Amino acid sequence: MMDLPSWKTLLHLASSRKLEQRTIAERVFSNTGAADFLAAAASPKSFPNFNGLPEVIVTGRANAGKSTLLNAVLGRKALLHTSSKAGRTRELNFYRVGEEPGHLILVDAPGYGARGRIEWGRLFDAYLDTRKELRRVYILFNAKHGLNEFDRQMLQHLSQKLISTDGTQPWTLQSVITKADLVPTSQLSNTISRMRKEIFEASPLCLPPLITSCEMNPPFGIEKVRENIAQACQLV
Repeated sequence: MMDLPSWKTLLHLASSRKLEQRTIAERVFSNTGAADFLAAAASPKSFPNFNGLPEVIVTGRANAGKSTLLNAVLGRKALLHTSSKAGRTRELNFYRVGEEPGHLILVDAPGYGARGRIEWGRLFDAYLDTRKELRRVYILFNAKHGLNEFDRQMLQHLSQKLISTDGTQPWTLQSVITKADLVPTSQLSNTISRMRKEIFEASPLCLPPLITSCEMNPPFGIEKVRENIAQACQLV
């Protein structure tokens, strides 16, 4: 009879696996200078072809801090333009991670909510429905503002698209809580617990949120996001 591994062995294997994932993610995102804007698409006909590179797309309400988070993930200060005026992103913007031909493609989607537009939603849906390279959708929530009805509707909408008509799940859904530093420390735990519960209620298949803050020094949670993206794209 084959001996079963001890719990110490299992813990060691798990720790080694996490270290391997972190090392690979660091390598994927290490050359920050190589990250580059490649294309913008205002219609499905203009979706670019990147020879099958895996893709992830990031969405969120207009004040969720998408550009700030993505700049931090890419290791750049201003590759994505940040603005105090919400709704600046109006197309799908495609960014290469790594030197040519790249490790993966990161896609920045227009924000949804009160400042969103119907045509942006149609563009986003067309991408979800047709993009075979898509591996994971990231949906961002501002810790200071919590979830509102637009967020719940988007989570429910994405849940409906998670399972295709043939019963398969072509991509996964990952939540991210941003701007955690804007919540008083004494309230942060309850805030995160409440948001985690609301996310699950709206979309049970959505992966538990990653917690981030780009204003902390060093930024908090960015390495976890990088590891998550690398894992989603099956680079680890």
